[in-house]
Amino acid sequence: MKKIILSISLLINLVVFSQQIEVSISGNIFNTTKDTLYISQYYGGNNYKNFLKTSIDKKGNYAFKGKLPVKDIYVIRVNDNQHLNLILREGSSIQVFGDAKNMIAFHNIVGSEESAQLNKYIVQMQIYNAKKDSANQYLQAHPDQEQQVNQSFAPLFYEYENFKQNYINANQNSPALLPLLSEIDPNQNFQAYEQIVQQIINGFDGAPSVNQIKAMYLQQKEKNDEMLFLSPGKIAPDFSQPKADGKLLKLSDLKGKVVLIDFWASWCGPCRKENPNVVKLYQKYADKGFTILSVSLDKDKNAWLEAIKRDNLTWPNHVSDLKAWSNDAAQQYKVTGIPFTVLVDKDGKIIQKNLRGADLENALKSIFGF
Repeated sequence: MKKIILSISLLINLVVFSQQIEVSISGNIFNTTKDTLYISQYYGGNNYKNFLKTSIDKKGNYAFKGKLPVKDIYVIRVNDNQHLNLILREGSSIQVFGDAKNMIAFHNIVGSEESAQLNKYIVQMQIYNAKKDSANQYLQAHPDQEQQVNQSFAPLFYEYENFKQNYINANQNSPALLPLLSEIDPNQNFQAYEQIVQQIINGFDGAPSVNQIKAMYLQQKEKNDEMLFLSPGKIAPDFSQPKADGKLLKLSDLKGKVVLIDFWASWCGPCRKENPNVVKLYQKYADKGFTILSVSLDKDKNAWLEAIKRDNLTWPNHVSDLKAWSNDAAQQYKVTGIPFTVLVDKDGKIIQKNLRGADLENALKSIFGF
């Protein structure tokens, strides 16, 4: 897991505007051996750009009053990697209290509810990610206990998802939604990504960090618009790929069946983790007219075939031109990440793309009635 103090700050390319803002920040920072406090912007690692500084007295009291170049996300810090995130606007008057040994975990922000909410989310995100990393490490050491680990972790997952939804509802049109962008893959869920971006723009448009997010969003939107050729109801583009024996198989050869086009690879961990679910669904619906066309982005034929055998992928439609990311079918379908799936009906029309897990199972239940 990447370390997240405020991963969204990594998006900031500082642009100095003439629209300076005046801020006032005071409070108390205890458990510090330092005598100086800074208002900075954070660029990851130990990279900061300082804008304001003030002294801390022996009791930890301090006070800032000064101008910053523009409204934006800043940090108050006493040393490297010990900082709190502040959303600063013209006239911000904030009190910040914290423990210098662990500011993100032990702090209180008065006078900026959006800053308080932002840091609250980051704390919960760190706690959840630590638990998830621990579960993944245990699973790597005990792969035979996957079902037990998944069952044990499921309540934590749903609790965190519920927290996220409540957080979004409570912070509409606020820059406090910024850290959620680090948890949404726009290639997989562009709609959710777009909704969060639009709310952030509504609440903090003009800030350099938001301008950067907006620019990235527009690039992603252009890419997403290009993918509309895979919209539900469109005919899935036909393609052909060689099977392991060298014979070509076309997507159109499978017309008359419901087909899951599954772009994957032997080296793709998430793909291999999803395979048991795909196998289960194939076994359930194969005799009802469902099949799978697995397109591998492997370069090593032996690794590809071994993964098919090891994961019990018993359907006959396995193809690959062994060009890895340059796979012709993947290029045609504009695949930029795997697993990537497209579910196609008996007439060759697209039902939906990127269905996995419970979403794929529910789609097949709707099609086959059980």
